[in-house]
Amino acid sequence: MPRFLHVADVHLGYTKYDSPERTKDFYRAFSDALERYAIEPQVDFVLIVGDLFEHRQVLPAVLNQAQLCLDRLQEAGIPVLAIEGNHDYRLYGTRTSWLRYLADWGRLMLLEPNADEALEPWNPETRQGGYIDLDCGVRVIGSRWYGAAAPQAIQSLAPQVEQLPPGPEHTVMMFHHGLEGHVSRYSGALRYQDFAPLLTAGVDYLALGHIHRSYTAENWIFNPGSIEANSVIENQDQNPRGVFLVNLSKTGIKADLKTDYYQRPIVRLNLKADPKQTAVELEAAAIATIETAYKQGKTEEAIVELRIQGTIGFERSDLNVKELRSHLHTLSKALIMLIKYDVTGVEYHSYISDQEELPSRHDIERLVFTDLLAANAHYRDQAESLSTGLMDLKDRLLKQQTEPELYQYAQELLSARSSEPNASSQD
Repeated sequence: MPRFLHVADVHLGYTKYDSPERTKDFYRAFSDALERYAIEPQVDFVLIVGDLFEHRQVLPAVLNQAQLCLDRLQEAGIPVLAIEGNHDYRLYGTRTSWLRYLADWGRLMLLEPNADEALEPWNPETRQGGYIDLDCGVRVIGSRWYGAAAPQAIQSLAPQVEQLPPGPEHTVMMFHHGLEGHVSRYSGALRYQDFAPLLTAGVDYLALGHIHRSYTAENWIFNPGSIEANSVIENQDQNPRGVFLVNLSKTGIKADLKTDYYQRPIVRLNLKADPKQTAVELEAAAIATIETAYKQGKTEEAIVELRIQGTIGFERSDLNVKELRSHLHTLSKALIMLIKYDVTGVEYHSYISDQEELPSRHDIERLVFTDLLAANAHYRDQAESLSTGLMDLKDRLLKQQTEPELYQYAQELLSARSSEPNASSQD
């Protein structure tokens, strides 16, 4: 009974958050997944369905990471079959890529159609070909990254698959693209009927990549998701992903999603802002949220995101998010600390009835001043008295009082406010 490991979207060399440790996570995840689910169970082969690398320009250390993993598979006698994804495919007009380099050096077999988009058998001497028949009883067919032209490419490939010479009992095909309906933010996915010609042509197992969450369809389309999370929204709680350990038999396909290997923990926390809070009080609430999560053992060496949402009663700029993030980073002992400051300000609208006599200009201006003050947590309790002071300050300005006189009056106004019992101490 043939058994293989299906991985995709490894993204070696990932550089988001400018963290060397985070970049190493992708190597650690790939290495550990291969050890646990390819080498230990001694599978017949491994599929890498696109995006082995994060960038087309690969640094020496990242190339070394790939070679170390592939060498271990080679030492275990496990062949590796791969295709290029949108992150690592060769640019138009160029003849090589880093996957082609690895294929030329015997680290893997890069299965792809030839220059005429024809599927030819794998040639071990030239290390090129579009499909290979393995001794374990599986035919594996490759493709390439087609982007928006994927539906047309399938229409061209399906007849070729059907017309290939008789071969092994099982047919597996690799294709780096997404299936519609599995990721809401992805608009370029293919419909099920776009893939259907490959099923008719005899493909038993369609191995997909590109989408970073795991899904299956009709027990012949399989996507494992990314090996490691590329962003906080790809945490396992919300977007299951991993590698598929697959068994093929006459009775069908058994694909087990494996996630129990090294992955950096991701912690997403939420804090609801209260419009009655001052900036200092909201900051204290954020600190308390992180301290609680740290005491629970959730944050140390993790990627932590604190999302602050709701309505605030102060100016957004009153909360120094950069300084708060730095403080929370220290408290949490996280590898990476993120803050999503997604808040809106309080809005007040004074109601003026159409049935009543319109207020005077003076009254309207006072209403505006009162509403602006009432929307701020620092001045809400003294909105009425301060609005009177602002009206007086405006009149003094119109009378062209000197700047020193205006500053003196403003200082007296604020001093009088700070002496009131309910005045905030944060002016």
